[in-house]
Amino acid sequence: MPSAHPAPAASPRQPAPVDHHFAVAGDVLIAADRSGGSGHRPERPRRSPFAPYRRLFAVPGTRAFTLGNLLARLPMGMFTVSAVIMIAAAHGSYALAGAVTATGLAATAFVAPWTARLVDRYGQARVALPATAIAALGSLALVLCVRSGAPAWTLFLCYAATATTPNTGGMARARWRHLFRDDPAARHTANSFEQAADELCFMLGPVLAAFLCTALFPEAGTLTGVALLLAGMALFTAQRSTEPPVRRPASRTESPVRAPGMLPLLAVFLATGAVFGSLEVITVAYADDRGHPAAAGLVLGLQAAGSGAAGLVLGTLSFNGPLHRRLRYCLLAMTALMTLPLAAATTGSLPVLGCALLIAGIATAPTMVTGMSLIQDLTDESRLNEGMTLAVTALLTGIATGSATGGWSTDHLTPTTAYATPAIAACLALILTLRIRPRTHDGQAAARKP
Repeated sequence: MPSAHPAPAASPRQPAPVDHHFAVAGDVLIAADRSGGSGHRPERPRRSPFAPYRRLFAVPGTRAFTLGNLLARLPMGMFTVSAVIMIAAAHGSYALAGAVTATGLAATAFVAPWTARLVDRYGQARVALPATAIAALGSLALVLCVRSGAPAWTLFLCYAATATTPNTGGMARARWRHLFRDDPAARHTANSFEQAADELCFMLGPVLAAFLCTALFPEAGTLTGVALLLAGMALFTAQRSTEPPVRRPASRTESPVRAPGMLPLLAVFLATGAVFGSLEVITVAYADDRGHPAAAGLVLGLQAAGSGAAGLVLGTLSFNGPLHRRLRYCLLAMTALMTLPLAAATTGSLPVLGCALLIAGIATAPTMVTGMSLIQDLTDESRLNEGMTLAVTALLTGIATGSATGGWSTDHLTPTTAYATPAIAACLALILTLRIRPRTHDGQAAARKP
């Protein structure tokens, strides 16, 4: 904005001081000459919509660790589908395949926070790569047991070993927080990018797995996932310049679960996961009921696409106000938008349902980005990976719960009326936000309101 008392004509405008480490040339275009006498007002700065993302990846090492993280994260959307197809093809039982993958999910919920605690205590490179190697051996052992016709109990044991896989998204977010620890706006952009990356990987992963397992051979999806996981994690952990240092707390810190507001926030993640889990099962049942079961993946992909696009746009915006209040607004929007699939299902049209899910997905990324930002705000920096992994564990538990609830409602109601389940779960998550006792942006505990 021009000053009320302009400088002398011969004095050019001095640029505001910037941190040379993060400055990116060309993102903001400023009028070259602001000398007086012309009678013209200076041009307003024009900012590129991609400037926040260019700023992130201008930091040395960020592109390499992001590429490695994406390679390591893609298999997270592949392993379950690959295991189901592989086990069902060998044993002729989807019940066994489902039980094996459910066991792996339960093992992950138990082991993942401990793995994250080791990452916080000893560093990402020292823990993540060995933990990934153990998980990869579990997947390879699963392939060998399936191929050799080993007893069913060996499948459960092998798949449970994959629970040591580190939380790759959480480690990436920890790096962004370290690099931009004094820049909340940049951290917001980074969290938005990571959420969009999550949506992309979980949208492409199942499609890639199903293609490999059916076009090549049943074990192809698992073997490809192992290769991507190991290569991606090796590249990610090799970027030592961006790795956050191990922070030894001055005194013994309590578990992140004991932080004020953390338990209600984890309950919010659980209820939000129930939205996703129930939506997936109900959509598969709805497409099958309409005689187009293969279309379920495409329809669900539209929901993920809406979320990913919203996440990228969100990263270019700036917000003010407490995070807990923003989370309530996001969940209010999610609750409202989740009524659209219910209304669209009554038409009996899969294209209409797909459009409704595309719009409903717009609320997903803002909710997850804000929730993860709040997790970071509530968690002590020395246990940051553990706090974010607890959130992911709650989300996965909610997905499993939502899948079971969605299946029950589909069987006992109809696939159409079952779409009320994700809307109810979103409403429950909204109600649970009223119990969150967050911190403000200054790091001070917010007072509980009556």
